[in-house]
Amino acid sequence: MAGTALIALDRPGLAAYPITDRLRAQLVYFMTPGGSRGAPDLIEGEYFFSDDEVAKWLDEGVFYLVSPLDTANMTEVEITEEQEVFLGWLQANKVRHVRVKE
Repeated sequence: MAGTALIALDRPGLAAYPITDRLRAQLVYFMTPGGSRGAPDLIEGEYFFSDDEVAKWLDEGVFYLVSPLDTANMTEVEITEEQEVFLGWLQANKVRHVRVKE
């Protein structure tokens, strides 16, 4: 397989999901940190996504980021089409734990 893709660790029979470099850099916006809220400890290149959060982002069409210039406030960011398709893939396939494969 050429390019970067996500391998679903909790759905071993599922085909890899190809991602762009841009989406790869954005995975941290959506991940649940390892060891918190039911997430397993993660190694480098692994990400865990809370199914409740994925459903919320898809329903609302936005997510929230802390600005490095104003850490007291969150900024509402509209999800892009690429992010929406990715979140939809997670939800439709019940994927929560992935590893990036180059």
